[in-house]
Amino acid sequence: MTFMTRIMAAVMVLALSQSAVAAKLVVGGKGFTEQLIMSSMTAQYLQGLGYEVDQRDGMGSTVLRTAQENGQVDLYWEYTGTGLITYNKVTEKLSPEETYSRVKALDAKKGLIWLTPSKANNTYALAMRKRFAEEKGLKTISDMMAWLQTEDGKDALLASNIEFSARADGLKSLLAAYQFELPRRNLKKMNSGLVYQALAQEVVDISMVFATDGRVKAFNFYVLEDDRKHFPNYALTPVVRKDTLEVNPQLADQLNALGKLMNDEVMATLNARVDVDGVSIERVAQDFLTQSKLL
Repeated sequence: MTFMTRIMAAVMVLALSQSAVAAKLVVGGKGFTEQLIMSSMTAQYLQGLGYEVDQRDGMGSTVLRTAQENGQVDLYWEYTGTGLITYNKVTEKLSPEETYSRVKALDAKKGLIWLTPSKANNTYALAMRKRFAEEKGLKTISDMMAWLQTEDGKDALLASNIEFSARADGLKSLLAAYQFELPRRNLKKMNSGLVYQALAQEVVDISMVFATDGRVKAFNFYVLEDDRKHFPNYALTPVVRKDTLEVNPQLADQLNALGKLMNDEVMATLNARVDVDGVSIERVAQDFLTQSKLL
């Protein structure tokens, strides 16, 4: 190879490298409040760091995951339990640490890198109106299952969003874990946002909820204890394509810095500002970044 050939090759490599760095980061997100907040927050945060960002949220879980595997989405915030059970079909009971370790190893083979998990655990839960639960003496999911078999509880209604009623780590596995068959008449399927209103307005008696949803506290719901420890850990974690990190290695530390600020209380507060107080998602995300000195 001549001197000029080497020079031209080096220039081409540099040009390709600059092109890759200049490419947009596609930030994905699912279609419920917490995910929309995190998608907006991540996009604003990365733009503030000088990245060009294309924000694409509002997607269903499977659609979003497929888009990331196919290279259409560079990064988004996923939940460890979802990654393990829904995408990797692992159903054995694991500790939070084991869940993260297993899904991280399995997804690494697919070119997806799980960064440091946050302290926000948005696991599924079942909730009732607090006063109603106290009147019935119901504290645990086992208590609730037993009550549903009594004359008093046989016509009770349980609200579930469509995804929870269908997915592997949702209602079916919960009922199997508690060895209970829920008659079809007792189940009402509806959109995620409606399950909270339905419970608060006494349209239903029990509802699936997300543990970090701000409406749980705002509506004074009582979360039934998962006494059989069925629901896995759903730690909110940034997941990035390996090839994206290779081009932007500093991205891992930057996203981990944001994730370090997230815990159950923080997420519940952010979610409540949107769902209870009516503040826009973009404003909630911007305010948090500003207060945290990340913007």
